[in-house]
Amino acid sequence: MAIEQVFRQHERPLGVDEVLKYGRKLVESLNQATVYRNLKLLIDDGWLKRISHPALGALYERTGRAHHHHFHCRECNRAFELPGCALKEEDAAPDGFIVEDHEIFLFGVYKARQYHQAFYPKECTRKGCRQ
Repeated sequence: MAIEQVFRQHERPLGVDEVLKYGRKLVESLNQATVYRNLKLLIDDGWLKRISHPALGALYERTGRAHHHHFHCRECNRAFELPGCALKEEDAAPDGFIVEDHEIFLFGVYKARQYHQAFYPKECTRKGCRQ
């Protein structure tokens, strides 16, 4: 399936518009309704999960990864996965509460353009970066 291939090629959370853009490179006739329908099927099958990004809205990423968080680059307006988690849930909750789940989003820009291009050459849309 083209949508699965898109997620295999782009190992980061993707929005519907990105899935459609990349998917049309594989299947020219792909439309938004087909993307939504297949995202739902892939979520129902447990292959994808939906995350709610505070700035980008609904994003989708593959399941089966260890717990992780996300970084939002304000320059290319994309989310990237951050491995691991430094939060100690038992210390983070107010007294009397139990943490059931959490999601952390970091926001910023890359310190050096060369770093950005070296690690995310296919993803960066900054002026001058490669697509």
